Amino acid sequence: MTNLMEQKPQKRFIGLTGNMWLYALGLMGINFAIGLVNSFQAEFFNKILGANLIAIAIIILVAKFVSIIADFVIGNLIDRANFKAGKMRPWILMSAFPLAVLTTLSFVAIPFGDSTGGTVGKYVYITLIMILWNVSMTMADIPVSGMLSFVANNSNDTNNAAGMANTLRSISLACPGVFIMIVGLMVGDGDGVSKLTYLITAIILSVLGLAFQLWMYFKGKEQYKSTASSGMSFKEMFVELKSNKMILIVFLTYILGFGRNIGMGLAVQATCIFVREGIDMSFIGINEIWYGDQLSFVIGITSAISSMVTILLNPVINKKLGEKKYFIVAGMYGFGVSLISFLMYVLGPWQLRTLWAILVYQFFLGFAYGPNGYLPMVMTADIVDYQEWKTGKRTEGTQFAIMSMSNKLSNALSVSLGLLLIGAIGYSSDTYFETLGTGSQIAGYVTNGMQNKAWAIYFLVPGLCMLASSLVMFFYKIDAKTKKLMREELALRRAAQGGETSESSDGDGSDSGAEVFEETSLGSEELSPVDALSRGVGAEEIADESTDAPESGE
Repeated sequence: MTNLMEQKPQKRFIGLTGNMWLYALGLMGINFAIGLVNSFQAEFFNKILGANLIAIAIIILVAKFVSIIADFVIGNLIDRANFKAGKMRPWILMSAFPLAVLTTLSFVAIPFGDSTGGTVGKYVYITLIMILWNVSMTMADIPVSGMLSFVANNSNDTNNAAGMANTLRSISLACPGVFIMIVGLMVGDGDGVSKLTYLITAIILSVLGLAFQLWMYFKGKEQYKSTASSGMSFKEMFVELKSNKMILIVFLTYILGFGRNIGMGLAVQATCIFVREGIDMSFIGINEIWYGDQLSFVIGITSAISSMVTILLNPVINKKLGEKKYFIVAGMYGFGVSLISFLMYVLGPWQLRTLWAILVYQFFLGFAYGPNGYLPMVMTADIVDYQEWKTGKRTEGTQFAIMSMSNKLSNALSVSLGLLLIGAIGYSSDTYFETLGTGSQIAGYVTNGMQNKAWAIYFLVPGLCMLASSLVMFFYKIDAKTKKLMREELALRRAAQGGETSESSDGDGSDSGAEVFEETSLGSEELSPVDALSRGVGAEEIADESTDAPESGE
């Protein structure tokens, strides 16, 4: 149970209070580290330390599964703790420095040598640093993300803060490639990014991320005081997955859709393969040819622009279509663009294989990425109300933990399987840079056949995953009519119990917060919850009727 603290009117900038901005910037700070590691860590280990790409992929998969276990341990510690400084803020302070230090250490080039002992030491080091980094990332991500429930005193402000945080998160994930380019120019890199450039970039982004997290701790405020609560167990989550079909659908959309984000983990490798001869940079006054990881900012830049458009329009589109239709439409669109682009690249003339063609393909696919981070949050919030409506029990902690676990499992599969597949087609960064020279030499290693296989991994797999996750959504039952009915009946129940929950829903942030986007009008012939209750119709029967009826407003 939470208690509302006395609040004074706060100044706003672009609709957000200072506290809401601090939350968004804190989340942005963490994602500097996440973007750098997810995009460049495998390339650094492969190119600079000489580790095998497939072995790196396996280590990353193991490290991410360890972080999932750490997610539960740290989540339970946070739930059971009772600090005077707040529920989340103390953990933000405790986690900020480990994440910054381990992000920097992840890009330190240690000369292990080619001996057997050196090789063993290299893989032990990579395993240790990846596990420690993933655990530190989890330790930082949980309290910073959890601050969303405390940054505002009404659901509308909470949604606005989440929207801005999602926008800044997307920007921060794309920043490492730009920083590496700028630092590389200052350092004077030759063929590809040097170990010094990697280290300097890691230090800069770690310091920036640390600054934003500390700013959030020292200047941010928790708008509510929260007492310690009991944690959750794996067993509770699996029981919830088994009995709650709607949250199971959210889980499956993450797992089946793992490949939607495969491009982030393969940005560097994809650049080396698709732009194998490099780019002459003399058109911007740099008399050099850039290769591979120097150009990683190029691949994906157009999809970032188009996905940002849908990120900003998510609330408007969702209000018009509803979560179910929006998810399905976005997935089907993404699959169509992915399939057409794959066929054009593989079967078309050479003009359809150029960097310019790739940027066009990515621009159109980018529109399908925008809903990925937004819709599961809104759906999970609705499912919390839906389960309370049908069962009388409210288990938001367990259901949001399932969503978090689903997201981490999806990311683990995305990064590790993507690297495994790229390694399986014969690509290795150290071999690529050893082959640098004339275009014919590079083309002898990175053949058209390798490019076609890499294009299937990089562009067709995301489309297939979008299709698979969309098919699951056909079984999702919480439409606009159901949401209106269940919220009205829940309000009646809470009023009958003294109005306690009704009063807190808009105050403590426990309400779904999605209602801002779903104020749709329904036909006059619908059965209202008041009439239903007077006629003895229960929640189960209302749910069956409303979910079988044609969707209204979606």
